Amino acid sequence: MAEPGDRKSIRAPSVFDALIPLLTLALLIGGSLALFGMAALDGPIQSALIVCCMVAALIALKNGHSWASIQKAGQGALASITSAIFILLAVGALIGCWNLSGTIPTLVYYGIQALSPTWYYVASATICGVIAMAIGSSWTTAGTIGVGLVGIATMLEVSAPITAGAVISGAYLGDKLSPLSETTILSAQMVKVDVYTHIRNQAWTSVPAFLFAAVIFTLLGLGRVDIEGQTELQKVVELDSLNGIYRITALNLLPLLLLVFMSIRKYPASLSLLTSAMFAGLVGAFLQPEVYSAFVGQNPLGIGGAVKAVWLAMANGFSMESGIADVDRLLSRGGMSSMLNTLWLIMGAVTFGALLDEFGLIKRLINPLIYRAKTIGGLFLTVFASAFGLNVVAGDQYIALVLPTRIFRAEFAKRGLAPQNLSRLAADCGTVTSPLVPWNSCGAFMAAVLGVPTLLYLPFCLFNMASPALSVLYGYIGFKLVKLDAPSAACTSSKN
Repeated sequence: MAEPGDRKSIRAPSVFDALIPLLTLALLIGGSLALFGMAALDGPIQSALIVCCMVAALIALKNGHSWASIQKAGQGALASITSAIFILLAVGALIGCWNLSGTIPTLVYYGIQALSPTWYYVASATICGVIAMAIGSSWTTAGTIGVGLVGIATMLEVSAPITAGAVISGAYLGDKLSPLSETTILSAQMVKVDVYTHIRNQAWTSVPAFLFAAVIFTLLGLGRVDIEGQTELQKVVELDSLNGIYRITALNLLPLLLLVFMSIRKYPASLSLLTSAMFAGLVGAFLQPEVYSAFVGQNPLGIGGAVKAVWLAMANGFSMESGIADVDRLLSRGGMSSMLNTLWLIMGAVTFGALLDEFGLIKRLINPLIYRAKTIGGLFLTVFASAFGLNVVAGDQYIALVLPTRIFRAEFAKRGLAPQNLSRLAADCGTVTSPLVPWNSCGAFMAAVLGVPTLLYLPFCLFNMASPALSVLYGYIGFKLVKLDAPSAACTSSKN
């Protein structure tokens, strides 16, 4: 009798074998969202992914693969995200220190000064885009600034669904172009390209898509009358109180400038992030001593108190109780510990994807589609269908991002396409479309925090629809595709 793992005993997976893990995934994630709501992201979805990994492993065993080969596949998956793990921990440290030192509050304060009811929709999208790019989180941007913007829209009698669409459009633009974004980092890591190479390539779809959205938002806002004027608007913007909590000055933006400088000079991402975080902690100790003292409960602050504040912000994030809900929600976050649930989620998604890929389960379903995709445009459309389909079936943006990058990586190389084409396409089609699905974790989150049902704001998520459309269109017309024989030419166009 052949032993498990003997090549003669290994069987190709059936269609039923391939469907079981995906159906299990859809059932468990859907069930976790139904039972726990948004709290499902605090552990239930991660647990569901681990169970799905076990289901995939059992199917691999049934088909004759050894447990050693299953372990090896899982180890390879985790090894592939080692760099991403350190980058995400550094991002957590940086967010905590930027909140403590006043860098993020200063960005927010300057951003809200640009609000004008006449240009409300386009201003909302632009402000959210800038803030999301600075902090690297579409969820945090929507859950803080976005909440305030939708609330103000109701007071000013402008459309809440259009405002919600503008908020989400801007938040996802910033998320896609920020080196601090976990999904941006993961997109690059999954295809093994530098994160800044990915961002430069991503800009070719993200920027035109946002400009298209901005034009439409401008047209939707034209003709509106500023009934109360800018002064009245500022009264209802609670975030304006940041000026009373922090010393708002352009000096608070020095850590951001340092990060930009190190990024341009192509220093390693984790090194750049940690350096900026510690520099922010140093600058903030001089500019925001009252904030530091309140954070650690030590007055006078002293050198030891300043070190303690920075250390705590890096490890566990910054927290504040100002009595103003929007301010507290914006600033009470960050820290390396805040990334642990995300890392758990990514580990589960990557391992699940690796098992489906390694043992031919997902290929059993996707290969017929790839075979029919004779042109590069057809291949791009297939990636879109796979990524968006996973957003619908699995209900999670990480799965919709991870699996397509693993599945199509070899096919892109076979057709002479550089990996940054795939990372851009997967981000545009997987991450950006996730808030368009009501039962997806992103769609559920946006509807919950903004108070606008997904199906109402969906028609106005103009960036989220234009970005994947452009990405697929580029595949058909051969615009801004990077060939493997010119990997450094990240912005070189190539015809099919």
